[in-house]
Amino acid sequence: MISINVYLTFDGNCEEAFLFYESVFNEGKADIRKFKEMPENPEYPLSEKDLEKVMHVALRIGKHHVLMGSDTGGEWTAGFIQGNNFSVSVNASSKADADRLFNGLSKGGQIIMPMGKTFWDSYFGMFTDKFGIQWMISFDEPDRKK
Repeated sequence: MISINVYLTFDGNCEEAFLFYESVFNEGKADIRKFKEMPENPEYPLSEKDLEKVMHVALRIGKHHVLMGSDTGGEWTAGFIQGNNFSVSVNASSKADADRLFNGLSKGGQIIMPMGKTFWDSYFGMFTDKFGIQWMISFDEPDRKK
């Protein structure tokens, strides 16, 4: 089954925002992961300040919805625009479905990260479609889903 969630991007205050959302929705604890938790990549070095930023956060809201987000960092900081700082996150039902959605929706757009296996063990890709909407497509093996 495909699911769609909103993915918010912040400029250094993601953790503060999600702790606030957590207190308002009162549905559980936000799962916060920092950039310092990911493997180092010499091609994309991060400053000490960026290492403390949120790489990914997920806050389950109700039975079927997850509010997700991250801080922008490194080379992407300059492109941050408050008010346009969201993506549509699609969790596909299969790897083939993820590829189909990625290829179809990204046609005529700009690919940011092609579909591929990630260090967090997801099949994942990002792009901006031809209408300027940012998308994230992922597929997780059934035993990885929460």
